[in-house]
Amino acid sequence: MAPAAASPPLHPGLPQFDVRLDPPDLSPWIAGNTGIPGFTTISAALPGPHVVLIGLIHGNELAGAIILDQLLRAGLQPHRGRITFGFANLTAFQRFDPRQPTASRFVDEDLNRVWDDHVLDGSRQSSELTRARAIRPLIDTADILLDLHSMLWPSDPLILCGVTAKGRQLAAAIGTPGLVVADRGHVSGRRLIDYSRFIHPTTPHTAILVEAGQHWEPQTLDITLACVAGLLRHTGQISQDELPAPAAPATTAGFAEVTTVVTASTGGFAFVQPFRGGDILPRRNTLIALDGQTEIRTPHDNCLLVMPSLRPSRGHTAVRLARLG
Repeated sequence: MAPAAASPPLHPGLPQFDVRLDPPDLSPWIAGNTGIPGFTTISAALPGPHVVLIGLIHGNELAGAIILDQLLRAGLQPHRGRITFGFANLTAFQRFDPRQPTASRFVDEDLNRVWDDHVLDGSRQSSELTRARAIRPLIDTADILLDLHSMLWPSDPLILCGVTAKGRQLAAAIGTPGLVVADRGHVSGRRLIDYSRFIHPTTPHTAILVEAGQHWEPQTLDITLACVAGLLRHTGQISQDELPAPAAPATTAGFAEVTTVVTASTGGFAFVQPFRGGDILPRRNTLIALDGQTEIRTPHDNCLLVMPSLRPSRGHTAVRLARLG
């Protein structure tokens, strides 16, 4: 795939990141077979759940797309139900340039901040909203959705299960990554896992999000594949000896609940040191960042730092602070 002209980097001050993954050739899957470009459904003869595996919600997060491409090329066939393989933000992905790998996260706005019914039903227009509205009818048929992501900054891999007990139970059943984090998302908009179909407490429909590691590192592929394999074994769509996944590296494990979402309110937000996601700060009231003149401190003992963004933009999530237990 020849990269199209890339837009300017989202954060011009970001350090240079090495890109150790090659973008996959998605040309066999662009047409799809669902009426939605980039979405292919494989069905079994036996009834069962409809599992939707989504990659490229962000166009520069290659790992999910690479794993879905590999599974499609291998002819993965579910024993029961349906599996849909979806490549979401194809327009942003087509702009990916390893010389500016952060520039193709989206075209107009973050596709993972538009999944509010009022926004989707509203009159506002953007490239990502057009795509979300096209995808939405298929999402409305999903029993289980796994959203495949990766991270810009160093962090232990984790699963975000949202706010529901059913999300937490599904994440625990998958088993990889071992760290499950419950949170309420972002002030800037609803994620796909927060879409109304999945967060209703009286329905079985469930969505979770895996953050499998840093964007362009080969080990992120291992975590992504292990997570997909764990889900499909849990749903009974593949057998225990199918889809052997590489051993996932030992990382932080357990359950954590986000108590505080820190959103950068100034362009001068800065951490006091380059924290890593998964760091645990033992003492309450530890200074971790300055947002302009405002001190950001840990709200409780044994505070887990969830995905700190070391160069957050104003209005965007800088870090989530969570309590283990």
